[in-house]
Amino acid sequence: MSKGGEYRFRIDGFTPDTLPMARLAEYIADLAVIFGEKELVHFVGIEKGSAILIQKIDAVAAPKVLERINQVRLGDGPPDAMNAYNRTNKRLRQDNCTGQLTKDDGAEIIHFPGRAEKKPIAFGAFNQDGTLDGKVIVIGGKGDPVPIHLEQGDTIHHCIASRDIAKGLGRHLFIDEVRAHGTGRWLRTEDGNWSMERFTIKSFEILDDQPLSSVVALLRDVPGNGWRDVENPWDELMSLRDNSEETH
Repeated sequence: MSKGGEYRFRIDGFTPDTLPMARLAEYIADLAVIFGEKELVHFVGIEKGSAILIQKIDAVAAPKVLERINQVRLGDGPPDAMNAYNRTNKRLRQDNCTGQLTKDDGAEIIHFPGRAEKKPIAFGAFNQDGTLDGKVIVIGGKGDPVPIHLEQGDTIHHCIASRDIAKGLGRHLFIDEVRAHGTGRWLRTEDGNWSMERFTIKSFEILDDQPLSSVVALLRDVPGNGWRDVENPWDELMSLRDNSEETH
C-alpha cells in the first residue's frame, strides 16, 4: 500500500440495482469516518454483483489509513471510528446483510457480521435504590406524584416525588445542589445500553457547597484523625470513594 491503493467494502445482500441511494450515502459516510484522512480518501464507484463500494487512497495517506483500519479490526480504534463501525454493523443488521472490508489484493481486513451477529438481549425494567445529585430546575404538574427535573452537569434526570417531598424541594428551586435518595427504574436496550426511565425521590438532603479547602481545614483541626499528614486531600477522597464503591 506504499503506492496508495484501493479498499473494497462488500455488502452481501444488496446489488447496485437494489441498494437505495440514501442508504448508500449512509454507508459511505461511515466508511469515511472509519478510514479517516477524509481529504485523501476517494469514493470511486460500485462494482457489479454484490454491492461493492470502492475507495481509492492517496499514497501519502495509505500508512495512516491502514493503521487506523487495523485498530478498528482489533476493537481498539479511535472513538469516532469505532462508533462508525458499530453504526455500519447495526445498519447491515437492519438491512439483513453482512459486510467485508478488503484490500485491493482481496485480503479481508474487517468483517462486519451484520445479520449473522447474535442479537443482544433486552432486559425488562427493574427497580434499584440509589441516589442522584443535582440542582432542581423543574417542579410541575397537578397530580401526585409530581414531576421533578434534576440537572447534573449536561444531564437532566427525570424524577417524581410525593407532593410533600416536592414542596420541600421547591424551596431550593434553582438555588441549592441536592442529593436525592430513592428508587430508579432501569432498563437495558438491545444495544446493550442502560437507561433510567425515571427516579422516585423518597427523601433528600442539601449538599454543602463549602469549598474542599475549608472542609479539610476543619478536619485537620480534629486531633488524631490523620488529615494533617495528607498532602493531596482531593486524591485521598477520590481513593476512599473508589474503594467504597468496589466493596458494594
